Amino acid sequence: MFRLNSFCVLAAAAVAATGCSGRRFEATAESLKQYDCPEWFRNAKFGIYLHWGAYSVAEQGEWYARNLYIQGSPEYEHHLKTYGHPSEFGYADLIPMWKAENFDPDALLALFKRSGARYFTPCAVHHDNFDLWDSKHHAWNAVNMGPKKDLIRMWKEAADRAGLRFGVTTHLSRSYSWLNVANGSDAKGPMMGVPYDGAQGKARGLYPSNDGQGTHARAPENAPEAWRTLWARRIMQLIDDYDPDLLYFDCAIPFRGDDAGRTGMKVVAHYYNRRPEGVMCVKERPWQGYYEAGLATLDYERGKASHILPEPWQTDDSIGSWGYNPSKPYMEPDLVIDKIVDIVSKNGNLLLNIPIKADGTLDQEATELLIKVGEWFDVNGEGIYGTRPWYRYGEGNYEIDAHDRESGMSHRDIRYTTRDDALYAFVMAEPNSADRTVTLEFITELNANAGVVESVELLGYKGGLEWENHPDGLQVILPSELPSDFAHGLKIRFAGGLKR
Repeated sequence: MFRLNSFCVLAAAAVAATGCSGRRFEATAESLKQYDCPEWFRNAKFGIYLHWGAYSVAEQGEWYARNLYIQGSPEYEHHLKTYGHPSEFGYADLIPMWKAENFDPDALLALFKRSGARYFTPCAVHHDNFDLWDSKHHAWNAVNMGPKKDLIRMWKEAADRAGLRFGVTTHLSRSYSWLNVANGSDAKGPMMGVPYDGAQGKARGLYPSNDGQGTHARAPENAPEAWRTLWARRIMQLIDDYDPDLLYFDCAIPFRGDDAGRTGMKVVAHYYNRRPEGVMCVKERPWQGYYEAGLATLDYERGKASHILPEPWQTDDSIGSWGYNPSKPYMEPDLVIDKIVDIVSKNGNLLLNIPIKADGTLDQEATELLIKVGEWFDVNGEGIYGTRPWYRYGEGNYEIDAHDRESGMSHRDIRYTTRDDALYAFVMAEPNSADRTVTLEFITELNANAGVVESVELLGYKGGLEWENHPDGLQVILPSELPSDFAHGLKIRFAGGLKR
């Protein structure tokens, strides 16, 4: 299968690319530590993310390509009932069924912009080894089959027209073992031992050759050079032809066991040299590749930092399943808002995934959620965009769990951000007491980082507020009618200015 030239092609490509920032990156950890997260990302705070592929046809989530071959899994049982046995109908047979017939990228980008997003980052290739761009190094792509459209080009051009920064996520590096399940067979039952479609030699190039690498969902140790080189060629073509403002690996720097990630480091250096204002996101997953702090921007999947980090970071999260699956309930809008505020208060960004149907449309619930988030930003965006952390991120003891659907935060939970000479204090829920008083305990005259309060405003509210510089903390009485339904932003100024 993967018959490519030697690894030296990567070195040649890395030497050919030179950035215009005056810095030249080499494929070493020492050199990559020159990376600085650009200001546009620090200011953007909120982005939209999409997982879309042939797996969307089955409406069972983004791991369908793998799990349909796992005997006894819900996806396997669904596949048997809906399409037949994997020996007769495999993942490759779903590709012609994925047509994207109602895809309107401009309408979707208008909605994402309306939601308050400042960047848009679709998945360009998932673990299913199917490229959504006009891939020059891989025949299994969305231009040649399925939608027969250059989806990444269409997304990029729509994002440019909408005025949003454009990025791509790539989940390819572990496909070599992740999708090797297609080369197996049932371990029991009436079809025991009957080879699945991959083991029959079908869809060569989509399914990996079975070279003894196992079927682990993580990246295999010491993946062959041919696979590493093919991965690098595909990702570098994606970089060169589509100029993403953000590039994301769903792992640490590939590859595991690859001389401290030498293949991945060449690609990262190539990206930095090609896109001086580009953002590179990786995860702290040393079991999937090389990880060292400072080489790229840190991403947390469905998680977040517990405190303020000195460098910008990102959470990638989803309102429901990553790939479209209507059986998985969505988050409530209040939780989405509270996550945004909580993450931003700790110097992070939220990249929020919205499940999309195979035809290229969103369901009504997702659309309404995005509109509600946008309405909140219309009132409170001043305290989010372009802000920086205060010396502490907030008050209160409630911690959002990765699996929450609704927020449990109360008016005692406060999150802080700063911009220019103002401190923004977000009261995360409406007071339930009759007097409607909220107390910000860390804003007192005796706190050297605060001092004497000079003015307090409620974002979106035209009237004046009653407030008091109380020894127990700044006490503010909120009006009976609030300008937004979720976290409520107070804008506070101090005599003598803001201290950080």
